[in-house]
Amino acid sequence: MGKYLAIFNGAATREAREKITPEESDAFLARWGAWASGLGAALLDPGAPLYRKVRLTVDAAEPFEDSRTAYAIIDAASHDQAVEMFASHPHLGLAPGNSIEVIECPEPPTE
Repeated sequence: MGKYLAIFNGAATREAREKITPEESDAFLARWGAWASGLGAALLDPGAPLYRKVRLTVDAAEPFEDSRTAYAIIDAASHDQAVEMFASHPHLGLAPGNSIEVIECPEPPTE
């Protein structure tokens, strides 16, 4: 088994996000809950929204904006299985163009 990080990318404009009704939000949360429940113990970290982003360099710390909206971490037998597990995530149907990046997180070397 291994850890896989999912980064959720949102394609909706600010205006489109502001038009989401409470009922649409509740329906999304219900679909998310069903997806998360289906994973059971494989969902290591259900994640959270990504806010207040700052990019650090050797010279500066600067706020930035991008399309990354949230993250989650799962345990899966393979990268292919992790991709399959996220393929049914309701984020993909929330707005046209939404995407999920599935990234393997191998254990660090022990030596």
